Amino acid sequence: MDRDFELLTSIYQNCETAIKSIEDIEPAVENEELRAELREEMEHYREFAKKCKSINPELPDNNAFEKAKLWTSIKMTTMFDKSTRHLAEMLLLGTVMGTLQCYKDISDYRSSSHDLLELAGELLRMEEGHFNYLKMFLQKDI
Repeated sequence: MDRDFELLTSIYQNCETAIKSIEDIEPAVENEELRAELREEMEHYREFAKKCKSINPELPDNNAFEKAKLWTSIKMTTMFDKSTRHLAEMLLLGTVMGTLQCYKDISDYRSSSHDLLELAGELLRMEEGHFNYLKMFLQKDI
């Protein structure tokens, strides 16, 4: 498989995982400030995914098993604790996973096109910005 396609697929799937996670967590959110943040983040990820698809419309989605596993994990975890603090912690963990994937992609695909590496860097900066904002919600509901 083409290295540029692999990198673009990873970037796209990173965004799709974030979108699905937010969609699954958002119904449990009662804090309006956190809800507004999630909606804004969702829009960022959707725009980013759209940008990836405009580069290559043939990008594969995450597989159904991974989506089901994510949904089940989120539903089980939020069943017992829907506090703002707990939801923020879940979102932060997901953001860290996305951030780590960006760092690995930038390292693993450093021979890819400059434009795709810039795109991965842009996603990394976006993930880090979300992380920095979400941290404040750890101090809610204490």
